[in-house]
Amino acid sequence: MTNTYSPAYLLCAEETLAAPPAVAMRYPEPAGLRWLRWQLGALWALSPALGFRQAWRVFTTPRKLPTKAWEAPALADARRRTVAAASGAIAVYEWGPAAAPAVLLVHGWEHRASFWRAWMGPLLAAGYRVVALDGPAHGASAGRRTTLTDFGGAVQAVVDTVGEVRAIVAHSFGAASVAGLPVRLSAGAALPRLVLISAPEGPRPVAERFADFLHLPADLVRRFAGHIERSTGRTADSFAVAAAGPGTRAERVLVLHDEEDEIIPFAEGQHIAVAWPGARLHATHGLGHNRILRDAEVVQLAVDFIG
Repeated sequence: MTNTYSPAYLLCAEETLAAPPAVAMRYPEPAGLRWLRWQLGALWALSPALGFRQAWRVFTTPRKLPTKAWEAPALADARRRTVAAASGAIAVYEWGPAAAPAVLLVHGWEHRASFWRAWMGPLLAAGYRVVALDGPAHGASAGRRTTLTDFGGAVQAVVDTVGEVRAIVAHSFGAASVAGLPVRLSAGAALPRLVLISAPEGPRPVAERFADFLHLPADLVRRFAGHIERSTGRTADSFAVAAAGPGTRAERVLVLHDEEDEIIPFAEGQHIAVAWPGARLHATHGLGHNRILRDAEVVQLAVDFIG
């Protein structure tokens, strides 16, 4: 199974499709994956500590994907600024009346603010100000590597500059960061709406898939959890979406997940909705991990929920 947290994750040609194919498609394995597996396996056999160190570097290094033709038009009329975060300068894009309540859009791994293009028109038409960012080490933001806490910290830094926030909409790794940190509004205010799309359940199952994908020993998961605890002072499980997420003080939570998501299994969306009191799960079919972001019905459902 491909892991959207890993630079081995490939955004393939499906990103350009106007509609989902008739049959579910698999994400092809990226070029060089076999060589990467061999390298990491050999290093792990020589020294598990060195093998883990290199695996963590791979895990936290997003690729800079080529810019697609539709990205520049998606951002053409945005007001642009930067926000200082612990990870470096964060690129922020804003549309709509400055006095309107904001909907903050938080992209996933190896995506950018422009990937929210299908959401901008409907949210503006509903009267909201739209704010999107390039996460650390993504798009025009600073950095080459990033972690869940770096990413969540950058989102928090942006939230602190936005003013009134009506909703946060977050996809995949972005959803894990927003809920896992968790991101909070100022002065302990409640977040009216939170929409989590294709969200992973927590760091531990992600590490398990990462180890499986790169054919590394199960010991990676233990080392992964230990590294998180040493570097953050929190257990890996404390970053699980449903465990930490209520700290966002979200009044209403919508979990959107496709039944055929090959990156983050649908069961994880189900588990989040069950474990998070009051969260509502909406299942889609045939949209996968990324097409769900461009589906007009999904977008309108979320806009109505935010309303």
